[in-house]
Amino acid sequence: MFAERLDRHAAEPGWQGVIAYAGDAAVGYAYANTIEPDDRWWARMTTPVPALYTAAPAVAVKEIGVTTPWRGKGVARHIHDDLLAGRSEPYATLMVNPAAGSGKVQQLYEGWGYAVIGEVQPSPESPVLACMARSVRDRAK
Repeated sequence: MFAERLDRHAAEPGWQGVIAYAGDAAVGYAYANTIEPDDRWWARMTTPVPALYTAAPAVAVKEIGVTTPWRGKGVARHIHDDLLAGRSEPYATLMVNPAAGSGKVQQLYEGWGYAVIGEVQPSPESPVLACMARSVRDRAK
């Protein structure tokens, strides 16, 4: 399932990935792609999307993952920041399950400058997710 999703995402416009290594071992990754104002990313929102985020293409962070021994060490933030560093889109967006990690995952993203801009349910089987966004250039916190 992950491989199919990765293949689909990698074929989308503006796809870019970052991999973190400790020596020769991969310890984390992130990838993103460009989404247009009429992308299904926004169309699946259950709440209206603030026009600010759909006035131009945005970068959608689709996946961030870090191996267990490397969590809590800033690896995810470093990968995330590297992923956004060269992007031309004004805003970045991602989706998170508010219940993930008892809310800690969403709090982590809030610490990176993201704010909830609405809710989305990508499929009938999916939980309702928080759609979050921030400026690509925001390096605060």
